[in-house]
Amino acid sequence: MSYNLKIYNSVSDLPSQWNSVIGNRNIMLSKEYFNILESSGPANMDCYYAGFFYNDDLIGGALFQYLNFQNHVTFQKNEVWGNIRNFFARKFSKDVMILGNNMLTGQNGFYFDAAKITFEQVVSLLDRAVQKMQKDIRKTSLIIYKDYQFNFVNYFQSKNHQPYFRFSVQPNMILKINESWTVYEDYLNDFSKKYRTRARSARKKFENIEKHEMNLGEIQKHQDEMNILYQNVAENAPFNTFFLAEHHFECMKKNINKNFKVFGYFLNQKLIGFYTLILNNQDIDTYFLGYDKEIQKERQLYLNMLLDMVEFAISNKSKRIIFGRTALEIKSTIGAEPIEIFGLIKHNNSLVNLFMKRIFIGLNPKKEWIQRKPFVE
Repeated sequence: MSYNLKIYNSVSDLPSQWNSVIGNRNIMLSKEYFNILESSGPANMDCYYAGFFYNDDLIGGALFQYLNFQNHVTFQKNEVWGNIRNFFARKFSKDVMILGNNMLTGQNGFYFDAAKITFEQVVSLLDRAVQKMQKDIRKTSLIIYKDYQFNFVNYFQSKNHQPYFRFSVQPNMILKINESWTVYEDYLNDFSKKYRTRARSARKKFENIEKHEMNLGEIQKHQDEMNILYQNVAENAPFNTFFLAEHHFECMKKNINKNFKVFGYFLNQKLIGFYTLILNNQDIDTYFLGYDKEIQKERQLYLNMLLDMVEFAISNKSKRIIFGRTALEIKSTIGAEPIEIFGLIKHNNSLVNLFMKRIFIGLNPKKEWIQRKPFVE
């Protein structure tokens, strides 16, 4: 009796029991979500799926993503040294293979039935899958294991992982929903006076702005405006490895329906902002958003969005909101805490790999930020 694996390049080829074993545990590893990646994934991304078996029983699965950077602008032009960094990024890495999901923050790359395998065996199987992908599918400049919690570090000490540089860029911001928060005011009352006043002041700036959940028809109707608002935010980021397809939000709603929420903000019946959430069992993952830059400044649109996300999580009786690794300081002002995560990266050119630490830090410098503490201790 032994473990084996199989690679799939289409959702339609996945075993019939995939969701019952894997997808129901993490919606981001479900057939429905994989359908979204296939039909509306970024133009520079290809996806493959690995199934892991103990004899003939499916016990786990993993997501692999190939990213091509030859025609993709990673560092924005308005960023200092952006064009120079784009040049070196392309020279350094034409393409990347990621074990994990580059579109999300957190460990959404694999799931195994813990009753049927140890984590040491999981890591060994993942390494076999990485080698098989590089040999049978496509050899890439870079290989990345993405977003693991730091208590997993000790599992990646084998000889096969020694050539990898372990990196940590920015933490994942997570808010645990306190069981005592039955309504939004309970949450707000746990703030210190300074942060409670700040939150209520932001709410007052929302006068005449209407907010409601958007159904599929509204998403389709406002798709063009949503893309413009999304690009406002995406193009302002100094570092981007992909851009969403224009029909991505529509595709999300069609495939995972009630587990995908879109909330729109309207001023004089015009869409001025939106945010999206993925309901993943007892967790909520914040997804992409967009807004009008000028109105955001004037009305504190982004802060109000964050507060609305918390209010939704409380009313939905969720356990956590996973806010991701951007805008760390403002997310800390609404109570999100930083959770350190790490990844592994290796260049397939052994000479280049010797300088991986220096190259990586040069292309991805850490940003300093101040963690705020809004809750009364």
